[in-house]
Amino acid sequence: MRSVEVASTWPVGNVAVAVVTSEGVAGSLGDQQRVFPLASVTKLLTSYAVLVAVEEGAVEWDQPAGPEGATVRHLIAHTAGYAFDKAEVQAAPGTRRIYSNAGFDVLASFVGEACEMPFATYLHEAVFAPLGMNSSALVGSAGAGAESCAADLALFAAELLSPRLVSAELVAEATSVVFPGLNGVLPGYGMQKPNDWGLGFEIRDSKSPHWTGLSSSPRTFGHFGQSGTFLWVDPEISAACVALTDLRFGPWAVEAWTPFSDGVRAELVSRRA
Repeated sequence: MRSVEVASTWPVGNVAVAVVTSEGVAGSLGDQQRVFPLASVTKLLTSYAVLVAVEEGAVEWDQPAGPEGATVRHLIAHTAGYAFDKAEVQAAPGTRRIYSNAGFDVLASFVGEACEMPFATYLHEAVFAPLGMNSSALVGSAGAGAESCAADLALFAAELLSPRLVSAELVAEATSVVFPGLNGVLPGYGMQKPNDWGLGFEIRDSKSPHWTGLSSSPRTFGHFGQSGTFLWVDPEISAACVALTDLRFGPWAVEAWTPFSDGVRAELVSRRA
């Protein structure tokens, strides 16, 4: 794909890109086996392990977890009321969308206890091993501490497009808005009204500004990371895009990612015309 070549002009030391469709990898750039820290893209992997736990019956969405009045559903949707970086309650559950790394750590601990193993082990056994993501590992926080490569995340993206580990119905539920209408800050992009989220997956909807493309469908979901990484899935065109870099998120990414994603989407649509 010519559109992915634009990533070679980004002001980064190393970059790896993969575009995935229902037919497989449609285009790539860079070393697909190079391992990068994912930062908050980790939340997609953690969330998928939680989906597996729910499907297995190890935990339930409305099971109490976290601060008083909160549930597993609140934790994974950033509505439990925790602060960004510490388990300090700043709001009543379900009243605000407070993006919280701390909430994901509480969530992972809860799931690990329910499954009677460290969460990192559960993530490996529930997601990485079945999908063949052999270069992926959770080495730190469940919200921001995973490492992976583009080849592995392409396998994960393919799973999101055509689920095998959990039901398609559960993935559809997880990638639809929960606790709709809540405002909140999207890190790096400011206050969003509303700041829509699914069960661990950020939903694009009509957010502006945003890290996906201007042409991305409102149903587009995914996550970006402060390490200079992103993964989006656009169900409208049955395609996904992974981008990993070694330069922290900043103005360069705000300027580069949106037109890049628009270019990828346009080429995919053109190919199908």
